[in-house]
Amino acid sequence: MKQDAKLISVIVTAYNIEKYLPRCVDSLLAQTYEPMEIILVDDGSTDGTGGICDEYAQKSKFIHVIHKENGGPSSARNAGLKIAKGDYIGYVDGDDWTEPSMYKDMLEACLDTGAEIAICSYRQVGEGAEEVHPTGKVLALSRQEALELYINGDPQYHIYHSVWSKLFDRKVIKDIRFPEGRKSEDIMYTTWALTKASKCVFLDTLYYNYMVDRSGSIMNSRLHERRFQDEIPFWKEQREYLIGLGMQKLAEKAMYQFYRKMVFYYVDFLDRGMKKSGRQLIALLQEEKQEIKKIYRKSYVALGDKVRMKLILAWPGAYYKVVKAYDRFVIPLRQHKDSQ
Repeated sequence: MKQDAKLISVIVTAYNIEKYLPRCVDSLLAQTYEPMEIILVDDGSTDGTGGICDEYAQKSKFIHVIHKENGGPSSARNAGLKIAKGDYIGYVDGDDWTEPSMYKDMLEACLDTGAEIAICSYRQVGEGAEEVHPTGKVLALSRQEALELYINGDPQYHIYHSVWSKLFDRKVIKDIRFPEGRKSEDIMYTTWALTKASKCVFLDTLYYNYMVDRSGSIMNSRLHERRFQDEIPFWKEQREYLIGLGMQKLAEKAMYQFYRKMVFYYVDFLDRGMKKSGRQLIALLQEEKQEIKKIYRKSYVALGDKVRMKLILAWPGAYYKVVKAYDRFVIPLRQHKDSQ
């Protein structure tokens, strides 16, 4: 190990995941990079998770354990940050796992390009997983380029808001903490970090394995709460933050993507029989009708999105029926033609 080698701290959040945690920790111990410290944060687990953390700490000098009262992922990550000594910080959810060269390759990409944040592609595992086709490319990105990819989305080089697909230079996140007491906290954490970094690097390789649906579909009551109390406020906070930095155009694009998500949320609510949630979402869109019209006049707004928004604002029930008819008849027909 070189004297000047950078230390990587990986913070692992763990709550009642005794079945999955060993796979996660073993994957980190198998990393090809040294020096690393692994911080396991037992967030008030009531099963055998805490004991598993302690067993691993006894086996490896690279592992440190924090036991705390349950406070959610944000609280657990912040607790890990308090003791992390690394020059670079990574985050892993305890039910996921990493590929052996993930942190070595991400750190080397940072050092080679001068980037302060490395971002990698990830593999979804479980029910509902989407198939991806990584190119293996390494892309050096300016702050603006990274933010454009993050805000606008990209089918190939997708910068997801979750922090587990990233490696952060400590200097960039030294003053950033996760908002506690709410879910979807990564939305703002990643936004803050990307605006503070001068350069980023994207590695289009599947280094991280993300469990899509470990405990079954989210309950409707929890989904309503998560979307209206966490996700929607955070997306709006993102817009205000970008405006505060003088990034007006990027803030408008962020709201365009926000409204596109709301259209998807509406369909998802009705698919689940959550008519009351659907009505509440339509009321939100109606309240912001003038802002929507302003943004949807922009040249970058797709024609299909303009049509969808116009229809959902005028006849939300009819819009839902059109979407279901399209899914039932048009998509299968296209798939049949493509297979011929």
